[in-house]
Amino acid sequence: MTFCSLLGATPRPSGHYQIEQYCITDDQLWQNKRMDLKQLEYFVRVAEMGSFTRAAIALNVAQPALSRQIRLLEVELRQNLLKRNGRGASPTEAGQLLLEHGRGILHQVERAREELAKARSGLTGRVALGLPPSVARVLTVPLTRAFREKMPDAHLSISENLSAGMQESLLSGRIDIALLYNPNSTPGLELTPLLREELWLIQARPPGLQEDPPPPAISLKEVSRLPLVIPSRPNAIRMHVEAQMADVGCRPKVALEIDGVTAILELVADGAGSAILSRNAVTRSIKPSAFVTRPIADPRLSIQLSCAVSSLRPSTLTQQATLTLIRDIAHELLETL
Repeated sequence: MTFCSLLGATPRPSGHYQIEQYCITDDQLWQNKRMDLKQLEYFVRVAEMGSFTRAAIALNVAQPALSRQIRLLEVELRQNLLKRNGRGASPTEAGQLLLEHGRGILHQVERAREELAKARSGLTGRVALGLPPSVARVLTVPLTRAFREKMPDAHLSISENLSAGMQESLLSGRIDIALLYNPNSTPGLELTPLLREELWLIQARPPGLQEDPPPPAISLKEVSRLPLVIPSRPNAIRMHVEAQMADVGCRPKVALEIDGVTAILELVADGAGSAILSRNAVTRSIKPSAFVTRPIADPRLSIQLSCAVSSLRPSTLTQQATLTLIRDIAHELLETL
């Protein structure tokens, strides 16, 4: 099947094809065509919404025009990007790859527009921030409040994710700033240590036990003999606990692998086991009195929290101001060593 027949164009006597504004020979067919940002935006919206009809309404374009632009993109890339069926559309393997890149590209284009607007009106634009779930419980509300007060013309977007996922989002341009636990040095990322957070043993409070006196410290080897409700790999806290236990010749006794601070605490309260988390995770929970927090000693267990930004893209003034807010609020609210 030729490019001509796919687009419904007709060959000209010279051997060229006329397609919209493009006049190209067979040899120049793939070299001269360029991906259109509009096509990329249309594709991302269809892939995310799973429907040409819904995407056309959201984009305020006619569905035939939307379908034609995506088909042009597929022909240009010589790959099917969407699986079309009676229920809608879903990305193919190639489409999923383009979707991941496309989100980052569109985010960067929008940021470029915001940078140009900044020259006119100071701190504006959008900052996309990624936080670990336990940190998000503490920082989201006060950081959002401070951001609105300091930068009323800017917009803050906060998402929760594991450190590994946030590193990928930073490199692809989907987020601008991330707080990461124990990050590895990675090309393309600029890491700045923020603070060290102590990790505690979290247990259900026995009935009738008063809050005072506080329970004594427990050794890491003793912790290894307790059934733990712990996140699955590659969660940074999980990996850190395993590495620290290995250093003293033991390994965790995993009762349940659960991703999500709220779910872990609910299971601990229900008697499923103990957990290893920052104490902030408990103090910001719905019912802190349901838990006993014990310090871990011999060795003391703590984890590094760092700020990460892309070293491949310059930071905007709004992003720099946001980093300052994060540092100030984190040192004020997060319990540190």
